[in-house]
Amino acid sequence: MSASPQTTALPLCRVLHPSESYIGKQGLEYAVAISAETVGAQAIHMQLVTIPPGGRARAHKHSTHETAIYALSGTSGVWHGERLEHHSIVEPGSFFYIPADVPHLPYNPSATDPVVAVIARTDPREQESVVLLPELDGIHPA
Repeated sequence: MSASPQTTALPLCRVLHPSESYIGKQGLEYAVAISAETVGAQAIHMQLVTIPPGGRARAHKHSTHETAIYALSGTSGVWHGERLEHHSIVEPGSFFYIPADVPHLPYNPSATDPVVAVIARTDPREQESVVLLPELDGIHPA
């Protein structure tokens, strides 16, 4: 009698809506959709981020993980680099790439309009790779 071949079920495709929002280590509001926690993702994470008017994140980096951002609404600024020495403006319709381990500090210069963006990261865990950098927070005061 020959052994029957073992079958391995493929993971299922899923439609998701952003989850209930939470405040992450960085101090911003996140609504997770795709992650290890929600669908068992193994190499990617996707979520919405909202920066309120006048809001800003804590200086941080993502240990060993790349980040891609697509701006949906509002214009944000981002200080980035080892000592936050570089500055970029991210407008609606723009993509922004952050290499792994690069310190950054996003903020919303508007007093009236929130910033909303889609974030994709190579870390499937929602907050696992976040490394806060409090020594950089005072370089660009709020």
